[in-house]
This record gives sequence, structure tokens and C-alpha cells, in this order.
Amino acid sequence: MKAPCHAGFEDSGGDSASYAVEEQGASTSPDIELSVLIVSWNTKALLRRCIQTVRRATKLVAGTTEIIVVDNASTDGSVEMIEADNEDVRLIASNENVGFGRANNRGLHNARGRLVMLLNPDTELGPLSLSQILSFMAQNPHVGVAAPRLVNPDGSMQTSCYPTPTLVREFWRMFHLDKVHPFGAYPQSTWSLDLPRDVDSVQGACLVVRREALEQVGDFDENYFMYTEEIDLCYRILRAGWRITWVPWVNVIHHGGQSTAQVHESMFRELYSSKIKFFRKHYGGASAVGYKLILAMASSVRILLAPLGFLDQRNRAQRNALVRNYSRLLRALPSL
Repeated sequence: MKAPCHAGFEDSGGDSASYAVEEQGASTSPDIELSVLIVSWNTKALLRRCIQTVRRATKLVAGTTEIIVVDNASTDGSVEMIEADNEDVRLIASNENVGFGRANNRGLHNARGRLVMLLNPDTELGPLSLSQILSFMAQNPHVGVAAPRLVNPDGSMQTSCYPTPTLVREFWRMFHLDKVHPFGAYPQSTWSLDLPRDVDSVQGACLVVRREALEQVGDFDENYFMYTEEIDLCYRILRAGWRITWVPWVNVIHHGGQSTAQVHESMFRELYSSKIKFFRKHYGGASAVGYKLILAMASSVRILLAPLGFLDQRNRAQRNALVRNYSRLLRALPSL
């Protein structure tokens, strides 16, 4: 394994004053094997179910575990539900929605486990999920991040692993050239479900990260409000010499997009704004400009072809929404 290449991270402290309940300076405890960290925003029913499945799965884990929920100023009674029904859950309640990365950092600063599972509230763990993935981490000490196979409620597999973004890959992906040859994305549907596979990055809906890796590369970059923050973290962990591994025999149900669907239009812009930040941060200003040009070309093509039904022949409303979103993105690109 390589020596540490980062002494710390630029500025991951944020403004902890916005949190109503928060302990300070938590450190790793030798008695706690795993911290399960859930960041939630207005997903009360799903959050309750998620916590129930986590609690069930911890019964089959040999080491001690803890559950931490960071609530991003929900207004649906999520905080009250946790306070009333979940004495074993450590709650960090925010007075404002500070974004996914910053909220996760607040939880990470209070987590005490040697391993941390980052978990979306719209997920459900199987009874063996925790014990299986912890066993894998114990047997593979050079793996810094491990992620399960994410599945839809009907059992079909979701795409959850991604190659590191580059300009060529983004061009390939934005113009759907993976249908000709997989390059912008992994052909994940063809992978064996019996063998682990090293990848560049994994979706943040569910992953287990080793505390040692976090101490080496730092926390989430809080300049990302939503999206790409896990790709950024995986990129830094990978560069530091750790492996990132997909563990397909561990299944986790992911309902998907339950928080971001509440503010769909603004999240569409945030998706691409965050990726521009990634290119600027890791590849420089010229690459960020290059990515903007790719986005401009792809957006223009989509807008022009939408009336012909090429984007979605089954749903005119969806075509119109896409045109609006890409039109707003085009107008915003110069300032991003």
C-alpha cells in the first residue's frame, strides 16, 4: 500500500453551529466494529424501515455496532420519530439542509467504529448484509471501500459502479456510445455475481469505508452540495493506494432518488454542476471548460431531437421536462 499522499483535506469542517444535537471530537473506539451512518431529508417512512433492517442485521454481527442518523432539517416528523421510537439511534439534527457531503462529515466526526457504513434512508439491508460485507473487509485489509450489489424492490440489479470520469468517457456516455461499445460506463449487467470486482467508484447509497482510509485522504469535499461527492472520495482513496471493491453476493434494496425527487429541477442542474467541479478540481480549468463544451453539445442535440420523440417516445411530459432542464443547463453553463 502506498504511503499517505494527503495529510488532510482542504476544508471539511463546515459550520457545525447549524446542528441542534452534536457531540464533539468523537474518536475511534476499539470496542465498536461498525458505525452505520444515515443522512436523511424528509424520508420518514423509509427511514423508519431502513433503521429496522439495520437493527435486524446487526444481530448477526460479532462486533459492537452503532447507528447514527444525521437529519438535514426534515419537516415530515423524522426527528420526532427517531426521538420517540429509537433509543439506540444517535441523532444529529440540523437546523438547515447543508447537503449530503457536509451532513455525512458531521456523522463521520461523531462515528466511533473502525469501519463506517454510509447508508441512504431509502435502502433496506438483508439479514446477512452486514455480517457478509464485514467478513469481506476483514479478509481483505487492502480494500478501503466495499459496496454491495444494489437491487430494485423487484430484485433487478441497479447500476452502482462507475469508472473515473474523463472527458472522453463523458463524451462517450453523453452521446450514448456505450450501446456500441462499453467505455463510458461499466458493463455491470454482464459481471459475475459470485466474484468481487475492483472498480473506480461506487454509488454512495450504501458503502463501507475503512477508517484508516478516511484518516489518510480526508472526509467528503463539502464544495459538493449533492452528487459526485462519493466519486471524489473514491478517486482520492484509489489514488492513495486502496482498493475499491464491489461485493455482489451482498444484496441491498435501494428505492432510489427519494430525497432528490422532491426538488427534481434544481437537482438536475446540481448533478452537472458537481461534475464540473470534479473536473476543475482534479484535472484543471481547461478540462472543466472542455466538459462544459461536451455538455453544451449534448444538451443542444437533446433539445433539437426531443420534438421528434427520440428521447422518449412513450412520454411527452417527460420529453418536455427534459427539454426544460437541458435548456436551463445551457443557460447556466457559463456561470458554473
